[in-house]
Amino acid sequence: MAKDFLNGKRTHFGNKRSHALNSSRRAWKPNLQKVRILVDGKPKKVWISARTLKSGKVTRV
Repeated sequence: MAKDFLNGKRTHFGNKRSHALNSSRRAWKPNLQKVRILVDGKPKKVWISARTLKSGKVTRV
């Protein structure tokens, strides 16, 4: 399972609830993208969430 390189975001699990409150398991997945960024001065391909990319915390190489 992929994990965000900076924030550690990963899939969360919980219940899907219908109108009648029936429950079934479901997953919430973060929008992870595989991008090349500089890690310790070297380009590296890592999983980064789209939210982190949009915030400008990392820059692509």
